[in-house]
Amino acid sequence: MRKPSKLSEVAKLAGVSPITASRAIRGVGYVSEATRARIMEAAATLHYTPDMLARRMRGDKSNLIGVFVNNYGSVILHEIIRTISDHARARGYDLIIFNAERFAGPGRMGTSEMLSKLCDGLLLVLPSCGDEYLDVVNECRFPCVLMNFEAQDMNVPVITVENRIGARTATGHLLSLGHRRIAFIAGNPGTGQSAERYRGYCEALAAAGIEPDPALVVQGAFNQTSGYAATEQLMALPNPPSAIFAANDEMAFGAMDALKSRGLSVPGDVSVIGFDDIPTSSYVFPKLTTMRPPYDAMSERAVTEVIALIQGAEIKPAKIRYSLELVMRDSTAPPART
Repeated sequence: MRKPSKLSEVAKLAGVSPITASRAIRGVGYVSEATRARIMEAAATLHYTPDMLARRMRGDKSNLIGVFVNNYGSVILHEIIRTISDHARARGYDLIIFNAERFAGPGRMGTSEMLSKLCDGLLLVLPSCGDEYLDVVNECRFPCVLMNFEAQDMNVPVITVENRIGARTATGHLLSLGHRRIAFIAGNPGTGQSAERYRGYCEALAAAGIEPDPALVVQGAFNQTSGYAATEQLMALPNPPSAIFAANDEMAFGAMDALKSRGLSVPGDVSVIGFDDIPTSSYVFPKLTTMRPPYDAMSERAVTEVIALIQGAEIKPAKIRYSLELVMRDSTAPPART
């Protein structure tokens, strides 16, 4: 295997000093166009690539934003990262995506530290409160922004949605249709968003004079399979619900699958509402009623915030919340007469 070429070798081949070669390759300081072209040709001939980490340690910018995600896989993560990429690229930045169950886990902390040094700033998307790396973020206070996180207070900006108000709106929609036995399928507790959505659900019921029934609250895992299993449990109750509010769209899809497998109609027998408005929501049958976050605007704000921190803005706590829109489609209707 060929050893990487050194900057001194590039300089020697181009007939210049190592300092001049460094300036040309880094794009810093004056170098004539003819000399720059000769240096770049020498670098290409020798297959020279600069040491990005060494450049960062000297204070150079990498024009990279690290996007850290715990367990990449959910559809909503695809949508968020796609929009982040669009806005970062428009500002002259590229992304490095790091996916791990825990960023501070065994064998991962070294990678996390290396990437945080290589990148100009970090975006943590849907991080889990069980990851000790959040303590590192709080203590070290480097350019970092979190997206969609409610589980604990942070010393850096957090971009999120009005989870509690959105859930109150979703539950209120079902109440306005005449439903009184409304179930809630919760998601994983890691980001804290499911807990906020549960609070909004309870607030809407309380405002309608309805005491929340613990039997109508079932734990899911923010995926379609768990939504199916939760609905099977709900429909096995002696007095099953007439409507289901799933804490995200994927669990709502699972709920609709479970109801159909029992020969029940959505929304004729049971109404279903989700949360997130992922693209599939308007293509399933029936089309899903859900809560729509402005993810494009949120991603743009997250990129803007992290670039401001990269450029020297003060790192301080901020909770930036965005409102959601109720998107009424075909999966909700008044309860069936009995």
